[in-house]
Amino acid sequence: MQNVLEYKGYYGSVEYDSRDDQLHGRLIGISDIISYEGQSVNELKQDFQEAVEDYLETCREAGKEPEKPFSGKFIVRMPRELHAAVSMKAKEHGESLNTWIVETLSRSVGQAQ
Repeated sequence: MQNVLEYKGYYGSVEYDSRDDQLHGRLIGISDIISYEGQSVNELKQDFQEAVEDYLETCREAGKEPEKPFSGKFIVRMPRELHAAVSMKAKEHGESLNTWIVETLSRSVGQAQ
C-alpha cells in the first residue's frame, strides 16, 4: 500500500501540501478525526505514532473503548443482475456468497486467505 502509515493496527494517510511545504495525514477507518503533520517523512512518522498514542491515552482516560479501524464488515451496492451472477458463481464453487467474495477479493489484492 502506498502513501499509508501503519502503527499498532491503525492506518494513516500521507499527503503533501505544496502551499505550506508540509506533509500531513489523518487516521483512516475510524470516525474520530485524528491528524498529524511533519516537515519530513521521519517527522510525519513520529507525529503519526504520537497521534495514535495520544488517541489511545485519551480513550483510556475517558473510559472509552478506542475504535478499531476496519471492522471487517462493509455493504456493497450492486445491480441486481451482478448480484445474481455473483451468487450463482459462489454456488458453482460450492461456497457461500460471503466466502466466495472474500476469497475472490483476497486473490485480487494478493493476500492468501
